[in-house]
Amino acid sequence: MTEALAAELLKALSDETRIKILKMLSESEMCAAKILEQFSITQPTLSHHMKLLCDTALVNYRKDGKWTYYSLNRERLFDIFTFFGEEFGMSENLTFSRGYENSRQRELPSHLL
Repeated sequence: MTEALAAELLKALSDETRIKILKMLSESEMCAAKILEQFSITQPTLSHHMKLLCDTALVNYRKDGKWTYYSLNRERLFDIFTFFGEEFGMSENLTFSRGYENSRQRELPSHLL
């Protein structure tokens, strides 16, 4: 991961609404309408947030007819934490879990998902 990509990811993560969306998606896949119900924002505003999250691959999406379903991209989160762990000499302390299968067998504290 490059520093430029890391900066883009941090920009995407720098909004309280987007953090809340990621937390919701860590529980289960959700359609846009269900996500929107949890916020006092307009549909175009939600679309803007989802575009940023999808463009940075923090969130995956799939279309099913007129509905769009979103899910958390756990692999991308793994990449982010690994990058910063390695850049700041903390990679030995990082562990990931919660359904993410990886040969490194790392566990991420649940409050970070």
